[in-house]
Amino acid sequence: MVRHEAAAIREQWLGRALSTRPTDRPAAEAAISGLYRLIGLSPPRFHWVASPAAALETMPPGAAHSETVQRLDAWPVPTRLRALRAELCAGVDLRIERERQPVVQELHRLLWLPLGRSIDACLLPALNPRTGRWYEAQSVSWIAHYDALRRVAGVSFTAAQLRVLALWARAAASCHWWWPRQHVCVVSERPVALHTEEGGARLHNPDGPALRYADGWRIHALHGTRVPGWVLTDPTPERIAGEPNVEVRRSAIERLGWSAYVELAGLRLVASAPDPGNPGFELRLYDTGGSSRVLLAVNGSLERDGSRRQYGLTVPPYLGDPVAAAGWTYGLSADQYSRLLRRT
Repeated sequence: MVRHEAAAIREQWLGRALSTRPTDRPAAEAAISGLYRLIGLSPPRFHWVASPAAALETMPPGAAHSETVQRLDAWPVPTRLRALRAELCAGVDLRIERERQPVVQELHRLLWLPLGRSIDACLLPALNPRTGRWYEAQSVSWIAHYDALRRVAGVSFTAAQLRVLALWARAAASCHWWWPRQHVCVVSERPVALHTEEGGARLHNPDGPALRYADGWRIHALHGTRVPGWVLTDPTPERIAGEPNVEVRRSAIERLGWSAYVELAGLRLVASAPDPGNPGFELRLYDTGGSSRVLLAVNGSLERDGSRRQYGLTVPPYLGDPVAAAGWTYGLSADQYSRLLRRT
């Protein structure tokens, strides 16, 4: 019962966090103004921008010169709002009875942790710097958790606590990221397109930008790896060879296809052998002409579409046996790897 209700709340809040619907400006401004009032400040002027990139480049009129995005966690208003959130969480936590701890821990595992991972993977890439206590305060992960404590675990909230939680929740459900200064608050519109893998866990779009805003700012990503646009449109061996990031290189090769890459890049086959850890499939070891070799293997488990993914692993140049190379990737000897029943 708890698992089912938690899953429903998780999907509800994930949908709000990753929404591409137009922001509800009146609701967002009302919620943020309410939070300002709770920390003893008058509602700010609102400065709306099309994307987080635009927000991070904006110094709105009336902002203090010390309130640059590089010093975001030291701004007075975010500091006071974080304290308001901390007071809410601490007060509710004190009301949780000892016998409810198993339910609370289960909700933390089912809600807070997976939602936090999704937000980190899908929305933080639009920010620079990407980390900060203020962004943690805006994450729906903690809001969903305390929402579930009330709705699923039956934890009682005071009227004041409900008011604070409702304001945070309304802001999170109405707009995208926001940056509160004393007299002005910069708020970003939501993206106009956001593509993820199934379940919303990681950014992914093989056909174009995975995250795109109305002002044209965009991110390309494959299976959660942020990549330059050429990885999707023109992944040539020359560009791959010149790419310093190993994850981007891997994504580009997989986009091109390992078989095509091996041929176009002129990799020399060192040796091949049946894969003891994946019966019916072959291990192929290639010399790259550099300081490493590439072991080409087939995934031991099926993809969601029923296919098996071919992938390459970088191994030391002194390895000449594909089985020994496969064992090396697991920290095993060739003999130990040969005795595996089946790898995943």
